[in-house]
Amino acid sequence: MEINKSAEASAAAIKADADAEIAKIKADADAKIAIIEENEKKRLEEAIERLGRQEISSGELESKKIVLAKKKEILEKAFDGALASLENAPADKKLAQYKQMVAASKDVIKKPKAYLSPSDKFTAEELGVSSVAVDSRITGGLILEDEEGDVQVDMQYRTILQTIWDREIKSLSDILFG
Repeated sequence: MEINKSAEASAAAIKADADAEIAKIKADADAKIAIIEENEKKRLEEAIERLGRQEISSGELESKKIVLAKKKEILEKAFDGALASLENAPADKKLAQYKQMVAASKDVIKKPKAYLSPSDKFTAEELGVSSVAVDSRITGGLILEDEEGDVQVDMQYRTILQTIWDREIKSLSDILFG
């Protein structure tokens, strides 16, 4: 009976030690799980915040692209409108402009030959040039050339407008779009 009692006491002590060890291991595991869960929660929150910022940034960029495309469209319409206005001007206005172009080129070409659009019906005498030729590539304005064909002055409306446009586009954008 004494052996039995001793064995039961020994078994109870071993069971108590085992229960204590199990409780300790469980407490350590719970602590580690809590730390891992906290770290994962922080990582998840940071990822959500980062993705949110990326989405906002992406949306703002897309918005800017759309606005920029519309601004470009507006500027292209303005360019095309100005060009059409010049090309479709009345003949008397065009003649006056062409005479000014010829006069402005006299420093470079003394007695130029003029190439005109097929829609322009001006004579060499009216323009003050040696001769007039039609060039189907010209839609408005003129190209002046010396007698030898070595020197050309491109005074097409498109060329002049594009030169001014390229030079002034920055200030024009600042004025129109701030």
